[in-house]
Amino acid sequence: MQVALNQLAGHLQKGLKPLYVLHGDEPLLQQEAVDAIRAAARAQGYSERSSFTVQGAHFDWSSVLAAGGSLSLFADKQIIEIRVSSGKPGKDGGAALQQIAQESAGNEGTLTIVMLPRLDKATKTGAWFSALESAGISIQIDPVERGALPQWIAQRLASQGQRVVAGEEGQRTLAFFADRVEGNLLAAHQEIQKLALLYPQGELTWSQVEQAVLNVARYDVFKLSEAVLSGNVARMQRMMDGLQAEGEAEVLVHWALAEDIRSLKRVKDAMNAGKPLPMALRENRIWGPKERLFERILPNVGDAALARLLQSAHTVDGIVKGLKQPDWPQNGWLALQRLGLQLCKTCGAR
Repeated sequence: MQVALNQLAGHLQKGLKPLYVLHGDEPLLQQEAVDAIRAAARAQGYSERSSFTVQGAHFDWSSVLAAGGSLSLFADKQIIEIRVSSGKPGKDGGAALQQIAQESAGNEGTLTIVMLPRLDKATKTGAWFSALESAGISIQIDPVERGALPQWIAQRLASQGQRVVAGEEGQRTLAFFADRVEGNLLAAHQEIQKLALLYPQGELTWSQVEQAVLNVARYDVFKLSEAVLSGNVARMQRMMDGLQAEGEAEVLVHWALAEDIRSLKRVKDAMNAGKPLPMALRENRIWGPKERLFERILPNVGDAALARLLQSAHTVDGIVKGLKQPDWPQNGWLALQRLGLQLCKTCGAR
């Protein structure tokens, strides 16, 4: 059974289930979810806890199975935590997890929590994960996307009795805060806690937040794709600067930009050949947030603009590999900035 993360607190108030499976790549939110389950378990008499971290193909699963099947002399209820760091338990691990799922219903004295990273579709439909999900409670922990980050920050501030100024200044403050912590939710949490230490409960001004919040943002090339396809020039430039400062490879950044350009061109060519946009997107494996961006962009962009982008991507490919190109910056990052700006303007055009 699947339960949304924001429904976990309400679910725990109704009583514990014997098995929980948490999967996702956001460490802060996963840890908070585990802490909430532990707290509910302690309140119901689960006084002993055993923890196992699965790393490598030669992990001894017999110790996990033995722990789940036995109680100590000092406790009649226990928590068994299993962290599969890679999300790939292997053949023996898969069999063990299926056994744990099968036995969980009749093992009233044991609460099992399985922690996993973000899983691909094939893993989610595999036998061991399906068994866990059917026998227990499955909670998918998704990252807080950039668009939702200001509201997330506001909610966290409210939980400690603080809030930003109402109106435009407050929105500007939250946007500034989000820019400083994007891609680093654990650091965002720490910065919010720091505000509670620095200032009393009540209203926070722009100046207070600006002085207190450090720039702890982290960026990746996949989020850069979201920025350029949204036509957000300021965010694109900020992410480019961040990727350069973090030592990201120029060729990887170029690949991300070029792949978006090639995908736009392929889908547009399919549309020109008479295929409906939804079909063209499916055939080119464009889905999720990127699908919605393509649906907005493609009806408004012409073939000539996409051809120019493709030529620019080819030019920058040479620059990041050390070739000189006339009328283009010879510095790889400057060339990538120019390509990103060109893509932003094309995608943002109406």
